[in-house]
Amino acid sequence: MELKKLFQMQKALDSHIEEKHQLENEDLFDRKVLALFVEIGELANETRCFKFWSVKPSSPKDVVLEEFVDGIHFILSLGIECGFDQESITIKDQESARTVTEQFLRVYESINQFQKSKAFDDYAGLVESYLKLSSLLGFTNEDIEKAYFSKNEVNYQRQQNNY
Repeated sequence: MELKKLFQMQKALDSHIEEKHQLENEDLFDRKVLALFVEIGELANETRCFKFWSVKPSSPKDVVLEEFVDGIHFILSLGIECGFDQESITIKDQESARTVTEQFLRVYESINQFQKSKAFDDYAGLVESYLKLSSLLGFTNEDIEKAYFSKNEVNYQRQQNNY
C-alpha cells in the first residue's frame, strides 16, 4: 500500500479542516483517538461479528469497506499529528487473530497503547493490527486505496457543504 501518498492526501485534508474550523493551534490528538475508537465501533457494527444473538448478516462489503476507510483516515491523521508520516512502516508477518472479533479487540488494544505512549513502535503496531483486520475482512490493499481516494473526495465535499 502506498502509505506515503495516503499520508500526503490526509495531511492536505487535515490542513483544510483545521484552517476552515480555525483549529491550527489546537491539540487534536485525544479527539482524533476518540474519533478512531468510534469509527472502529461503527465498523464492528457493520460487520456484526460480535452479535452472537442475531442471525442478520454483515452489511454489504462496500459498506464495510467504507467504514474501514474511515478508520484509515484517523489512523493516518494520528500519525501525522505525531510526525510519523515520513517514517517507513514495515508490516511484520505476525499471526492474525483467529476471528474478526479477536482482531477488533487487538485493534482497540493497539489504539489504547498508542494513545498512552505516542511512540512510533506502538503506532506501527496500530497500523499493522488494523491492516490485519482488513485482511480478515477480505480487503486487498487495492480495495483500501481505491476506497480511501473516493472517501477523501467525499470528505472535501462535506467540508464545502458545512458538514
